[in-house]
Amino acid sequence: MLDPSDAIDRINAIYGEHPRHRALHARGTFYTGTFTATPEATELCRAEPFSGSPVPVLVRWSNGGGNPGSHDNDPDVRGMAVKLQADGGDLDLLGQTSPRFPVKTPEDFLSMTAAAQRQVTFPLWVAKHPATVPALIASLRARALGPPYSYAEVSYYPIHAYAWVAADGSRSWVRFVLSPIDGRAERPDGDFVGAHRLTDELLARLANGPVRYDVRVTVAGPRDDPHDPTSVWKGARELSAGVIEVTAGVPDPEESGGPVVFDPTRVVDGIELSDDPILHYRRSAYSESIARRTS
Repeated sequence: MLDPSDAIDRINAIYGEHPRHRALHARGTFYTGTFTATPEATELCRAEPFSGSPVPVLVRWSNGGGNPGSHDNDPDVRGMAVKLQADGGDLDLLGQTSPRFPVKTPEDFLSMTAAAQRQVTFPLWVAKHPATVPALIASLRARALGPPYSYAEVSYYPIHAYAWVAADGSRSWVRFVLSPIDGRAERPDGDFVGAHRLTDELLARLANGPVRYDVRVTVAGPRDDPHDPTSVWKGARELSAGVIEVTAGVPDPEESGGPVVFDPTRVVDGIELSDDPILHYRRSAYSESIARRTS
């Protein structure tokens, strides 16, 4: 397996070194709000954030690349990271605008990221990795790399599956989608055209009222594979696990304290990790990135 230090070096070689910034999703802004689970989620999962009582959340919307000086109109994956801050511990949900993940290993992810920086090299990379074509086509159809009108009008797809454990000990494998509620209907007045136009638009939107997201959950069917991030699920059923309501922007908490980390392996009692190798690698890569940001 690729050493995490080498992985961060390779990411820095693509985007440049930017001290005190994340290696990926380098530019983003923070927001606060609440999450309230549905009774269906409470029945399936005993974890405290899904009890049905409102839980504070910290949200970070971001552009996916490693250059904090990027323009919001640059082609890029966008991210939505949510930290559910329950009394018993934090639970992190991380989503991106690409609906399917194309590769199974960190090495392939890094080689794909490097190849994608040039129109000449990417088709050659795809030709050597034909299994990625269906996922790449799904991203094209979803316009995952195109600049959205608003962070609040696009869906975000966490690529990993998790086991939900109910109060009776039964287990269900699930995947999430963070889906906007009335995003287009709540556009603020004005034109947003600058380098930070997505942040400007979102703050103007929040001045008029909260931004809401439905946490959609697909429960795995008997043949769905929770351990492969590239697998396509048929699903046994779909439900709403609850609503995230974002109410206000906040200053970057890292400016007055320690690093804020959104880690997809950060779970609480009632939620278990799969054996997905990409999922477990992210923990070590994040640790390396954090060490460099705070050194």
